[in-house]
Amino acid sequence: MGPDQVVELIRKTLIEAMVLSTPLLLVTCVVSLAVSLVQTLTSVQEQTLSTVPRLVAVFVATMVALPWMVHRVVGFTVRMLSDLHQYLG
Repeated sequence: MGPDQVVELIRKTLIEAMVLSTPLLLVTCVVSLAVSLVQTLTSVQEQTLSTVPRLVAVFVATMVALPWMVHRVVGFTVRMLSDLHQYLG
């Protein structure tokens, strides 16, 4: 396995990781922005008011996106294992 093949494997893995994390990161950003806006407008700076909604939103987003994420990971694994012969010999 040459260095270019290793770089290609790492590149594919990192792209897949970015695609998988995108929905959760978007939900977190939107909820954080909304909570920050509400806290700024109401002048309530309670720490739990900013943490709990984010945790709940990420949990719900994870449960909603989990089937899609598992499908992507399984597909990625199958593609990597089916192309394994290219990297071994």
